[in-house]
Amino acid sequence: MDNRVLYIAKFTGVEALSDPREFSMTRLVLAAALALLAAPAAAVAQDGHAAHAAHAAPSTQTAADADHGHHHAYFKSDRLHVRVDGDADGRDIILIPGLSSSPEVWQSTVDHLNAQDGAGWRIHRIHVQGFAGAPAEGNAPPVGGHAPVAAPVAEEIARYIREQGLTRPVVIGHSMGGTMGMMLAARHPDLVGKLMVVDMVPFMGAMFGAPGVTAEQVTPTADQVWTGMTSGPDAEYNARAAASVTGMINTESLRAGPLEDAATSDRAVSASAFRELIVTDLRPELPKITAPVEVVYVKFNDARMTPEITDMVYQASFAALPGATLKRIDDSAHFIMLDQPAAFFAELDAFVAR
Repeated sequence: MDNRVLYIAKFTGVEALSDPREFSMTRLVLAAALALLAAPAAAVAQDGHAAHAAHAAPSTQTAADADHGHHHAYFKSDRLHVRVDGDADGRDIILIPGLSSSPEVWQSTVDHLNAQDGAGWRIHRIHVQGFAGAPAEGNAPPVGGHAPVAAPVAEEIARYIREQGLTRPVVIGHSMGGTMGMMLAARHPDLVGKLMVVDMVPFMGAMFGAPGVTAEQVTPTADQVWTGMTSGPDAEYNARAAASVTGMINTESLRAGPLEDAATSDRAVSASAFRELIVTDLRPELPKITAPVEVVYVKFNDARMTPEITDMVYQASFAALPGATLKRIDDSAHFIMLDQPAAFFAELDAFVAR
């Protein structure tokens, strides 16, 4: 089997085709992209929030949180807003969710950080405009077109760090959040104290082309993916979104929140962001990162993909950052912090303590 098929299966939650030779690469890519985040924008709360109690894997959510009474940082941006929790005098840590995800995917991580003895944490959770019920605002692409999302959001996070006076915070990014974390650490190395990337590679476009493919060469495929994600009936999109979440979260009881996030995300923003991920190759920028880096990841979501092959893919992907620690966490799908919280928290605690 072509390793690119297995690669797509991991990041989309869709099982690889039993005989991929029966399909063209274009059809496979479109199917994978549609499955990743196909749910159209449903009725969205105009205050940019939705109720996400189902995310809280072991959580202590309060009535105030349920009523959206949580605190947001005073930071004017049309690209993101920031929820702040924890100790006002604690160390700063920034949590960035992935494509079409909400800050609530980090709730169990927040609970873990808040429960620690000793020096506390001031926790900054990013909510990208256009994702999980937040109005698209500055992330809205032009009508009928696409525009970057991850790169401008990463720049806004840099501005947030400066304007809020954060001193080299720890940055944790899941999936697309990991991409933004790498952008931030490479383009603003003075601002990041440590970086943890959760289940993401620096060039996702590698899965959409032959070995050695470049961002320029994969652009036509990215355009096809974008077209597929911005067209088609709503019912088909909803069904594929449900299948995607099922593949990316093993813990059945924790799927409802991410499903809601996908359903309440702006379809045009999600499609633009996914296209951007395909054509963004951060490997040349990795040597600019000066902060300690750890990458935690899971085995590809295919029985024919061995842990050893997965390890080799990550080693090759981060070869330009030889000081990075690479750690595979087993028995988990893409949302590691939901499926294997104890193992994830152990890695996180050890990483921030080093």
